[in-house]
Amino acid sequence: MFFIMGVSQGEKKLDFDQLVICGHCGRYGHLNVYMVYSYLSLFFIPVFKWGRRYYVRTSCCDTTVELDGELGRQIASGQITRLPEDVIPQRFFDQAQKEKHRCGACGFETEADFQFCPKCGAKLQ
Repeated sequence: MFFIMGVSQGEKKLDFDQLVICGHCGRYGHLNVYMVYSYLSLFFIPVFKWGRRYYVRTSCCDTTVELDGELGRQIASGQITRLPEDVIPQRFFDQAQKEKHRCGACGFETEADFQFCPKCGAKLQ
């Protein structure tokens, strides 16, 4: 007699969808919540799950931030159908913001890792 068992990691998209303007890329995007977990399978059937963690991800630029465990459990059980505005900007968009610079010659706004303006080629200060 033999046993086929293993430990693996799974991801489940929860039934949650919220339309927002992304603070990272500035486009409209959907917030989707995912649960990531480890599980033990016996004969290819998941038997036991542990280590559940919840993440929110945008559909526009795939920016991902971990949610609080209690908030994730409430979303998974259907108690919360919309993330409050005071939760999203502080915990989500502040982590995704990048420092930007404006070109003195043409006014083009770009990220800080450029030394020259990608639009006109002038040196950025």
